[in-house]
Amino acid sequence: MTTQVEDKSQQQTGRKPNAPNTLGADIAASLVVFLVAVPLCVGVAAASGVPVELGIVTGIVGGLVVGLLPGSSLQVSGPAAGLTVLVASAVSQHGLGMLGVIVLGAGVVQILLGVSRLGTWFRAISPSVVQGMLAGIGLVLILGQVYPVGGLEQPDTTPEKFGGLGELAVATVTTPQGLSGLGLAVAALLIMTGWKKFAPSSVSLVPGALIAVVITSAAAALMALPVKTVEVGSLLSSLNPPALTDFGAVNLAVLGSILTFALIASAESLFSAAAVDRMHDGPKTQYNKELVAQGAGNAVCGVFGALPMTAVIVRSSANVQAGAKTKLSRVLHGVWLLLFVVALPGLLAFIPTAVLAALLIQAGWKLLEINAVVKLVREHRSEAFVLVLTAVTIVATDLLIGTLTGLAVAVVKTAIEVSRMSVKSEDADDHVRVQLGGNATFLRLPRLLDQLEKLPTGKHVHLDLSMVRHLDRACHQAVENWVAEHRRNNGSVEVAMPAKTG
Repeated sequence: MTTQVEDKSQQQTGRKPNAPNTLGADIAASLVVFLVAVPLCVGVAAASGVPVELGIVTGIVGGLVVGLLPGSSLQVSGPAAGLTVLVASAVSQHGLGMLGVIVLGAGVVQILLGVSRLGTWFRAISPSVVQGMLAGIGLVLILGQVYPVGGLEQPDTTPEKFGGLGELAVATVTTPQGLSGLGLAVAALLIMTGWKKFAPSSVSLVPGALIAVVITSAAAALMALPVKTVEVGSLLSSLNPPALTDFGAVNLAVLGSILTFALIASAESLFSAAAVDRMHDGPKTQYNKELVAQGAGNAVCGVFGALPMTAVIVRSSANVQAGAKTKLSRVLHGVWLLLFVVALPGLLAFIPTAVLAALLIQAGWKLLEINAVVKLVREHRSEAFVLVLTAVTIVATDLLIGTLTGLAVAVVKTAIEVSRMSVKSEDADDHVRVQLGGNATFLRLPRLLDQLEKLPTGKHVHLDLSMVRHLDRACHQAVENWVAEHRRNNGSVEVAMPAKTG
C-alpha cells in the first residue's frame, strides 16, 4: 500500500525517485561565480585596453548564451586573462573597431571546427606546448601589469615594456601615485593569499579576490589616495558593433588574428573542460558541441564588439567547489552580471586600476605553474625544453609565433623519439652480420648510412632487417643503393627484409 502511494505521488510531482533538489545548490553556486567574475571581467578588459563594460558584456554572453548550449554542464565562460595579450595586440594593430570583426570571425571558425568534429583533436596537442603557451602569456601579463601598479601607462610592445622598467621603478618609489598603487597592490595580493589560507569555513566560498577589491577600494576612497580608478560608462554606449566598412577592411593580418583567436581560445576552452571534468562526477564534456557553444558565444560577442571568451578554469572550479549541479548555475551567473551592470555600475568607479593589476599579476603567476615546470625539468627534460622554448619565444616575439614554434619543435621531438633505431654488428672471419631494429625513417638515415659505410668491402654481409617495425622509402632506397655498391666492390650481401615495409 505504501509503495502504491509513493508511486502515485511521484507521478503527480513528476520527480524521479530520490532525485535531489538542485535548485538551491545552483543558485548558491551562481552567486559565488558571479562574485568571482565581476573583478576578473573588469580586470581583463582594463588589461586589454578596452572599456571595462565590454568585459562585463562578454561575461553576460558567457552565461546567457554559452551557458544554455550543450557541451559542458559545469564549466563557466567569459573573458580570460590568457587572451589579454592577444586582444591588446589586436586593438593596437587594427583598432578597437576591428575587434568585433576578429571575434565574430573567430566564433565562426570555432563553430565550423565543432561541426566538422575536430574538437577532440585539440586534446592531441602536446601538453608541454599548452603549458608553455600559458606560461608565456603569464610572463607577458605580469610584465604589462606592473606598469598600472606604478601609476604609468602600459607600453604597447614587449621590448618597450622591458625598456621602461627602470623608469617604472623610479616612478613607483618616488611619486605619490606610484607609492599608493604599490601599497594597494601589495595589500590586495596579501589579502588574496591570506584569505585562501585563513578564511573561516563559514565564509570560505566568498572569493578572496572580491574581498581584496572591496577592502583596498574602500581604503583608497577613505584616504583619498592619488590613484587612477576604473572609468565607467553606459553599458549600451560602450557596445562597439562592427560596421560594414570594417568588414571591407579585412586583410591578411586580420585573417591571421581571426585564426589565432579561434585556435587559442578553442585550445584553452577544451583543456579547461578536461580539467573540470576531473573535478566532478556529473556528465562529461562533449568536445565538439562545446566548441560550437564557444563559437556561438564568440560570434555574439563579436556582434557587440566585446572581448573574446573562453571557458575559464578559475570560474569553473569555483562553480564546482560551490556545489553546482546543473548548467543553471552558470546561466544565473550571467543574469546576476547583467543586473549588476544595469543597477550598480557606479561601484566599479571606486576600484583602483592598481588593484585590478594585482589581480591579473596573481593570475599571470598561476599561469606560470612554477612547481609543475620544476617537476617537468626533473622528470622529462625534452618536454621541459619545449615548454621553456614556447614561453620564451612568446615573450620575445608574439603569441602566434611562439605557439607555432612550440608545436613545430614538439612534432620534431616526437618524430625523433618515435624513430628510434638500433644497429648491432657482429664481425666474424668470413662474414659480417648486421641487425637493425625499431623504426628506420629518414630521420635516422644518416646513422644508417654511417653504419653501412663502415662495413668492410669484399666481405659477405648478412643484413637482417626482420626486426624493423617500419622501413620508409628513403631508408629502403638507401639500403638498395648500398647493396648494389657493395656487390660492385666484389662483396656479397644477403638481406632479410621486414615482413611489411612503410
